[in-house]
Amino acid sequence: MRLKSTFGRVAVSACALLFLVSSTSVANASHGRECATPSIDRLQQWIASGEGATEPATGSILVPRGRHDYSAKIKFLADDWAVMVVWLGNKFEAEADLTDSRGFWMTYRATSDLYIQLRPASFWSGGDKWVTKVPSTGGKLVQRFFSFKTKNWTYLPALGKPSYPFSEALDDARGLVFVGNTKNDLEFRSLEIDGYRPPCVY
Repeated sequence: MRLKSTFGRVAVSACALLFLVSSTSVANASHGRECATPSIDRLQQWIASGEGATEPATGSILVPRGRHDYSAKIKFLADDWAVMVVWLGNKFEAEADLTDSRGFWMTYRATSDLYIQLRPASFWSGGDKWVTKVPSTGGKLVQRFFSFKTKNWTYLPALGKPSYPFSEALDDARGLVFVGNTKNDLEFRSLEIDGYRPPCVY
């Protein structure tokens, strides 16, 4: 019951964080690879959701890496569920149609295994989502491809079985939600989704 209650609050946390991490500047679509404000592969919203013990606890996890590049860094501090969110359309209300996408390349390092939930706008709340495993890299930086083939996605019994097919998650994808229940030191350098170009909105 505790797990489902924790994940049931992620939507409320995400909505609240919209006001914390968004800018008042006019939306500006970059002509270059990245956006005018910090981003990784044009994804501007990498967020510590406030669910579970993390460092930082809330807000953006983007940090400078060199003069023009950024990394997303977060630590899961306890052997209990923690959450990190990436909004695919760079704002909470946005959706992305990934039905024709093969998957995504991600460059990351992790000291423990964790999972990615593909959360659709129509079923955003709760922990009962389709997930794919993100293997530990032993703290080394690696690049891996994560396929959107249905056979590569499952669910975690502790969090519940989704009431919708995986194809529906691809149709109106709102975010990639990273979840784990072990201590973890995480860094993300790239996350490039096949066939999808995120809009720069801040």
